[in-house]
Amino acid sequence: MDTRQYMQQVGRDARAASRLMAGASTAAKNDALNRIAGEIRSRRDALLEANARDMELARHEGLDSALLDRLSLNPASVEAMAAGLEQICTLPDPVGEISDVKQRPSGIQVGHMRVPLGVVGIIYEARPNVTADAAGLCLKSGNAAILRGGKEALNANQAIAACVRDGLAGAGLPATAVQVIETTDRAAVGELITMPEFVDVIVPRGGKGLIERISREARVPVIKHLEGNCHVYVDDHADRERVVAIVENAKTQRYGTCNTAESLLIARGVATELLPEIGRMLAGKRVEMRACAESLMLLRDAGIDGGLLVAATEADWSEEYLAPIISVKVVAGLDEAIAHINQYSSGHTEAILTDRHSHAMRFLREVDSASVIVNASTRFADGFEYGLGAEIGISTDKIHARGPVGLEGLTSRKWIVLGHGEIRG
Repeated sequence: MDTRQYMQQVGRDARAASRLMAGASTAAKNDALNRIAGEIRSRRDALLEANARDMELARHEGLDSALLDRLSLNPASVEAMAAGLEQICTLPDPVGEISDVKQRPSGIQVGHMRVPLGVVGIIYEARPNVTADAAGLCLKSGNAAILRGGKEALNANQAIAACVRDGLAGAGLPATAVQVIETTDRAAVGELITMPEFVDVIVPRGGKGLIERISREARVPVIKHLEGNCHVYVDDHADRERVVAIVENAKTQRYGTCNTAESLLIARGVATELLPEIGRMLAGKRVEMRACAESLMLLRDAGIDGGLLVAATEADWSEEYLAPIISVKVVAGLDEAIAHINQYSSGHTEAILTDRHSHAMRFLREVDSASVIVNASTRFADGFEYGLGAEIGISTDKIHARGPVGLEGLTSRKWIVLGHGEIRG
C-alpha cells in the first residue's frame, strides 16, 4: 500500500462526507449513534476476540502493565462504549444554533450560527474505546472524522470501525464520515497532519512525545495540551475542615491523570497549623513531598517520614509527575501564589481553597489556566463532570477551544446577517 496515496484518498472521502454531515439532521445523527451502539452490543464477542489478538501481540512485544490495562476490553467496557454513544444522543445538538442576534440601525439583524469544523483528525494511543467515543462526538457535532489509533489496538479498532460504518449506512449517512486508518505505517500520521486541504483540525491524545511531535510538524491547527502541572493553593482564609479532604482527593484519587494535583502551595499564615496535617495524610498514602526549605522544616518538625521528604529543585515547580509525588511550597499569600502558578503552571487546572470572596474572585480572574476552581478538587476538570457528556480531549490553548472539549468545541461560529431588502447607503 502506498501510504501517501491511501491517506490522500481517505482525506478526499472525509472532505466529501463532511459536506453531507454538515447538513445532516439531529434525528439522522442520533439514529446513527443508536445503530452504532446496537452494532457494538451485537458484536461484543467479535470485539473481544479482536482485542484478545491485540493483547497477545502486545504481551509478545513486552508492553508494560499500564499500557496493557488501557488496551484491554471486557464485557463491561464494551457495554460502556455502547452506553456512551447513547448518552451522546441525549446531548443538545449545537449545529445550527443561532445566538447573539442584534438589530443594527440599518435594519439588518446580525448574529452567530454554530457550524461543524469540517474534518477532524484524531491521533491516539492504546485505548480502543476512544475509537467509539471520538466517532460519536464527531458524528453528533456534524463533522467527518479520520481516526488513527495506536498499532497495538489495530484489530479492536478495525472491529469497532466496522460497527461505525454499518451504523452510519443504516441511518442513511455516508459510511466515510468516520474512517479508522487501516495501516500501522507511522508515515500515515505525517500525511494526516500535513493535509490542510482535507483536514481542518488535529486532536492528539497520547503522551507528551506524541503531542510535541504533532505540534511541531503539523500544518493543520492542533487542539492539544502537553502537560498537566495542576496546583492547589491553600489560602490563609481557607476552611480548615475541608482542606485535607480536597488535597487528598486532588492528589491521591488517581496519580496518572492530567487533572491530578502535582503542586501544593500554602499561605504562610496557615502553614504551621495545616501543613503538618496535610503532610501526615500524604505520608499515609506514601506520597513523596518535594518541598521548599520552609515546608521541609515544618514537615520534619511534624514527624513526617524522612524518606518521603526531598528538598525541591527549580525543576520540581514545573514537573508533571503522574506518580505519588507532589511539590510543596509555602508562599506569602495570594499575590505570590498567583505569580508562582502563572510562572510554572502548564495552563491546565488550578484550585484555590478559601472562604474570602475577594480572594476567590482575584484567583479566578488572574490565574491564566484553562480551568480555575474554587473550593473543590482539580479532579473535576473533565468533560463528564462539566456536563459536556463526554470530551474529545483537553485544550490548554487560548484560541478556539480551552479546557475540556466537547460537542461545542468541535464546532465554530460564523456570522449570519438577516435582512429585509436593506441596501447600504
